[in-house]
Amino acid sequence: MTKKIQFTLDFNEDVEDYLKSHHPDMQDYRILNQALDARGAQRGKVPRYTYNIELLGKGEQFEAAVESFPQLDSFKNPPIIIGAGPGGLFCALRLADYGVPSIVIERGDRAHNRMLHIAKFWRYGEFNTENNVCYGEGGAGLFSDGKLITRIKSPFVQYVMNRFVDFGAPKETAYISNPHLGSNKIRALINKMSEYLISKGCVVRYNTRVDSLITEGKKVIGVVLNNGEKLYSDAVVLATGHSASEMYHHLEDLGVEMKQKDFAVGVRIEHPRELIDSIQYGNFAGLELGAARYRLSYEDPGSKKGTYSFCMCPGGYVLSSGTEAAGIVVNGMSNYARNSRWSNAALVVSVRAGIDFDSNKLLAGLDFQHGIEQKAYQASMARASGRELPAQTLKEFMDHSLNPDSTGIKTSTPSGIVKTEMRSVLPAFVTKHLENALVKFDDNLKGFISDKALLIAPETRTSAPVTIARNKETMESTSHQNLYPCGEGAGHAGGITSAAVDGVKIAMSLLKTQKGFEP
Repeated sequence: MTKKIQFTLDFNEDVEDYLKSHHPDMQDYRILNQALDARGAQRGKVPRYTYNIELLGKGEQFEAAVESFPQLDSFKNPPIIIGAGPGGLFCALRLADYGVPSIVIERGDRAHNRMLHIAKFWRYGEFNTENNVCYGEGGAGLFSDGKLITRIKSPFVQYVMNRFVDFGAPKETAYISNPHLGSNKIRALINKMSEYLISKGCVVRYNTRVDSLITEGKKVIGVVLNNGEKLYSDAVVLATGHSASEMYHHLEDLGVEMKQKDFAVGVRIEHPRELIDSIQYGNFAGLELGAARYRLSYEDPGSKKGTYSFCMCPGGYVLSSGTEAAGIVVNGMSNYARNSRWSNAALVVSVRAGIDFDSNKLLAGLDFQHGIEQKAYQASMARASGRELPAQTLKEFMDHSLNPDSTGIKTSTPSGIVKTEMRSVLPAFVTKHLENALVKFDDNLKGFISDKALLIAPETRTSAPVTIARNKETMESTSHQNLYPCGEGAGHAGGITSAAVDGVKIAMSLLKTQKGFEP
């Protein structure tokens, strides 16, 4: 049997030398987790890595997770999966493993064509309603840090990691804790995944939007496409992501059971990467430690609201990621190497359903998000072209001042910035909590409040504004038969891995209810 060990080394000590010295009979090894402890680095304390290692003895092999998939008959009418993000693709993938083809409908284009549309938007402001950072093959996860971290506990997490490796992710993705692919590697493997689905008999329809569901009473029996075509099925998987506002309104009109949910809004905070590296690593910055990360949180004792960092992108970029021509949204992304000259993170404040927006209107949270996004666009239009992202230096924000001249300010965003007072875009309670929390964050990370830091707004799409209710066992809508809400847009996931796992769970539920199959 393989042996697992844990030990700690200075950051510049060689792992293999240590293992050969302490475990001379070792035949091979693999690193399961490598956690950096840089506390005290600013005071000269040497950063150290804690390793979790799996060792092989003589004649042993690493255990490989290999699943067998009995081939089942196709469904009478193939399942219809709306959306080709992580949830939809992994639902289709799991069904295809068992020989069950599906129909995947994606309103946007293939990833490589989608990139061309997005580049035109970032550089020239040419917005495409169907091909943007949220819509198109791969979904919003295609433009992210590519972190596969998840807190969920599910036997399908390993399956998701294995399949990522099958389609081109680094081999260690299958066994290392907290793997990171970066946006560039995610984009490369999504194309291979789609091609595999097509080879297995799946129909993937790009540039095709589902405009409505076909119902008989409280039963969903099919979909209507934007060209008027109708498709019918006994299983419709709704994996449209957290930004498909038209679908939320359509579900409300149909009486699909949903409820408001909490989310968070705020800004992207961007520092020069070397500044964050220096804050975290002191004199050790740049010495084989890579781009520094941070994680910050503060709960206001009066309001009990949390302000926290989210989706930290060391060595990354800030992107314009809206889905409407007259609205601005920002998000963060980094590539596998994390070698950009900037580091950014969302800094967001909790928004409570029914308290911070109208409890009597189901989609009031959606209106709350859109209102902020439209203010940001209007601020950009007032001083620039509407393409540039509203931004304010952190020092200016803390001092309640604004120098409207953005000349000479460096930033990672390809869209450019327009100097804007954050308090004119974000609700007062959000900016007040940000201001209070930033003081605390600077206590933890000395130098965090810097005139070199930028606040770029608004970060509004942290999660869906509603939860689409579903049965915990069957995953089916509690109000409408044959409808399977899936992933982040349905309020049941929060990230690439959890959305993918959610898609797998729905696939397994369909196999059970439609075929009576249980592995």
